[in-house]
Parts: sequence; structure tokens; C-alpha cells
Amino acid sequence: MSARQLEVQEAAAHRAELKDAVLKFLNVASQVEKATLSRTEVGGRPVGDELGPLVDELWLAQAEIDLAARSEGLRGATYRYAFRLAGLASGEAVDASELRLPQAKFMDAAYDDMWPGRRRTGRSAAQPSGPIG
Repeated sequence: MSARQLEVQEAAAHRAELKDAVLKFLNVASQVEKATLSRTEVGGRPVGDELGPLVDELWLAQAEIDLAARSEGLRGATYRYAFRLAGLASGEAVDASELRLPQAKFMDAAYDDMWPGRRRTGRSAAQPSGPIG
């Protein structure tokens, strides 16, 4: 096997491992967000015993990405997104729209880590929009 073939094979293995970690993280992040936004408040305090284990699972999924990522950009973006979600789950007054930018930056960083040097097609919320036409 040539060095190029080995490099291509290693890159594909990295993408597969990272893709699994990213999908796991996004699944848990989605559960945390849904549980947090759908809970009711009693006496001004959030209700939702399911959030503790979900937040623990979120941090474990973040750690999995931290181990699999090649770039510091992805590690940081994952941490910042998880931190915002954990804050929301703990009852901090965070508007759900405040999660969109960290989520978009996370997705951009994940793409960059899996396909370094390639530009994503389309624009994410993390990229400013220019004037139209």
C-alpha cells in the first residue's frame, strides 16, 4: 500500500470516527434542548429530573469529540456549545435563539476537522450574510 493510499484510508477512518461522535453529541444536545425548553416551572424553579443525566451524557459526548478531534477549533466549539446547553439546562435565562450561533460554529468546526481545507457549500448562521443583489 502506498503512502497516499494509507493517508486516504486514515483520513476516512478519522471522518467515520468523528462523524459518529458528532452525531452522538448532536443527539444528546437535541434532547437537552427539547427537555429544557419543554419543562414547566413551579414556584419559579425549573422542573425536570431528566436533565441531570442528560447533561452528564452531553459532557461525555463532548469528551468523546475532544478525544477524536484533530483541531483545537472543534474542541473549543464543542465545549462552548455544550457549556451554553448546560447553562440552559441549569435554569439560566438563555433564549433558545442564543444557541444557534454556538451550534453553527460547532457544525462549521466539525466540517473543517473532517474535511480540512474544503469550503462548506451553503452558508451557516455563523457566517455573516452579505447584501442581496
